This record gives sequence, C-alpha cells and structure tokens, in this order.
Amino acid sequence: MSRPRVAVVTGAGSGIGQAVALALLGDGYAVALAGRRRETLAATAELAAAGECALVAPTDVRDSESVRALFAAVQVRWGRLDVLFNNAGIGAPAVPLDELTFEQWRDVVDVNLTGTFLCSQAAFKMMREQTPQGGRIIHNGSISAHAPRPNSAPYTATKHAITGLTRSIALDGRPYDIACGQIDIGNAGTPMTARMADGVPQANGTLAPEPTFDVRHVAQAVLHMANLPLDVNIPFLTIMATKMPYMGRG
Repeated sequence: MSRPRVAVVTGAGSGIGQAVALALLGDGYAVALAGRRRETLAATAELAAAGECALVAPTDVRDSESVRALFAAVQVRWGRLDVLFNNAGIGAPAVPLDELTFEQWRDVVDVNLTGTFLCSQAAFKMMREQTPQGGRIIHNGSISAHAPRPNSAPYTATKHAITGLTRSIALDGRPYDIACGQIDIGNAGTPMTARMADGVPQANGTLAPEPTFDVRHVAQAVLHMANLPLDVNIPFLTIMATKMPYMGRG
C-alpha cells in the first residue's frame, strides 16, 4: 500500500484554509490542520469525515515552540511532509497610518510574516532531511502583495515581504528539490469578504461594492500547485474575481 501524501495547512479552521484543507483531504492527502482554535479545526476534520487522515493541531504560528511542536507531531504521525500551505493571516484596523498602534503593527507582522517564516523553516528542515528528499511550500500572498487597499500598511507590507520570502525559498530550496510558490487571491468568497457587498473604500476615496468568487476555485488552484511534480513550479499565481477593480486605477 502506498503512503499518503502529507500536507500541513495553517489557518485551516475557516475560509481559504478550510477550503484548501478539504480539497487536499478529498484528493487523498493526510493533512495536519493547524490554527488557533481546536473547535474550528475539529469542525474542518468533521466536514471531511477524514478520520485518521486528519490531525487536529492547535498552533500559534507566532510562537517558535508551538510551530516546532506542530511539525514534530507531523513527523511522529506520518514520518514526512510533502506540502505546506502557509495561509494563517490577520489584518489591522483600517485607520490612518498615524493612528495605528505599535501593537497592531506588531500583531500583523508576527502572524503574517514571522509565522510564515517559522512554518516554512520547519517544513524546509523536514523536507531537506527526509527520504526521498523534497517537497513544496505554498504561500497565500494576496492581491495586497501587488497593490494596497487604503489604510492597510501592516497587511500590505507583510504581503510584499511574503513575495521576497517566496523567491528566497524557491532559490534556496533548489538543491534539495524543495519548490516554493505563492498564490495571490483577490476577493475569494469567505466570511471575511462578505462585507464587500455593502461597499468598501476605494483608492479614489469612494465606497463601492466589489464582487467575490467561490472559494472552491482557490482550493482547486492550490491543489493543482500541490500536485505538480517537484521538477515543475508555479512561482506566482493570481486568482481573482473578474470584475474587482484591482486592474483599474481606482
């Protein structure tokens, strides 16, 4: 009997992370479901009826010991790692730059950037040391890795930084068959984007509703990236609602 492919998904309790975890489980992966709240992770596992193929792993990606424990649990349970999807992320209140507190800035940097680094570092180590060697790391970059929304400095800065991390890991992983790519998502339909139907701030100072699209398309895109052979990589993929104003001048 062949071994299952093994994945770790952060932020797996809701939204994009949950959709990607369900897609991976549905495709035969064993998946470690990482996130802050055990109950939402357990709900994801229950939705998938995944049984032993799912590992509910409450994790604080900001904390190096919590991340170490996550990947140690994956090692004990399955003995290797094929895919990491770095999805955990938060934003700050949409306030003018001079009204942003240091704590708000730091929270976003700690989760979005440091958390992604810590998980990538732990995954890289596993993938480098395992036999056969290699694996794939996929980052949730966001449209904000390209262009900001108004009053979004912490989130935008971290997502731009993720692009640099993607490029560095893709380069440094070459000798070990570790591929790294990034999916930049615009307006996937999740509870986080439900507010867009009522209007959100635009670059020209107006409020305007924005369209969203079914989050399952994101999950299928990540699954496609995950299933590529390791001699093929999609470094950057953008998926977005066709009519969102991103392509215009605002």
